[in-house]
Amino acid sequence: MAANPGFQITLDVRGRVCVVLGGDDEAGEKVQRLLDAGAKVTVISPTLNDTLRKLTASAKILHRGRRFRSTDADGVMLVINTVRTDREQAKSLHELATKERFLLCSTDQPEFSTVMMPALVKRGHLRLAVSTSGVAPALASRLRQDLERVFDERFTTFLDWLAQRRNDVQAGEEDAEQRRVHLREAAEGFKLAATIEYPKDWIEETERQPG
Repeated sequence: MAANPGFQITLDVRGRVCVVLGGDDEAGEKVQRLLDAGAKVTVISPTLNDTLRKLTASAKILHRGRRFRSTDADGVMLVINTVRTDREQAKSLHELATKERFLLCSTDQPEFSTVMMPALVKRGHLRLAVSTSGVAPALASRLRQDLERVFDERFTTFLDWLAQRRNDVQAGEEDAEQRRVHLREAAEGFKLAATIEYPKDWIEETERQPG
């Protein structure tokens, strides 16, 4: 399957019903991302890990202890399928999503998805989506880990300061162009400096290639 860079957007799921299939750690991570975004989450899985059991017990999510049924998609905005071992289910889900027009993400199965979830870097208000168009998910995960170390707690404090500065400028400056000037000046001097180290095997292979 050809690489698909997709069209990156931020989806507003506040108050919307979203379904996650699966009950392992990966399902738990997807559920937490949805809860952080304000979604109403239903998890469908015969079994749950400890984290998901606690969320169910505290009524933060709904749990259906069975396999997915087509009626589970009624009124749903997004379905995230974390079950990689059942391609038939992924295929039937994709057919249902196409028919009923809900969004579907099947983990590591882009051919059975209508949307893809990139690796996500979170620091305070910052959200950085990292995607390799599906060709190297392991690299996307590594980039996420490295970027989370770059954007440390000090960056979170800086971003909070910028947010407060923006509120102050909007409250105290009526001219829209002057507001933009003040906000650009507030971020002036911020710079991200980085270096990249490549795997030894890749370096040796490229050095062996002619030309």
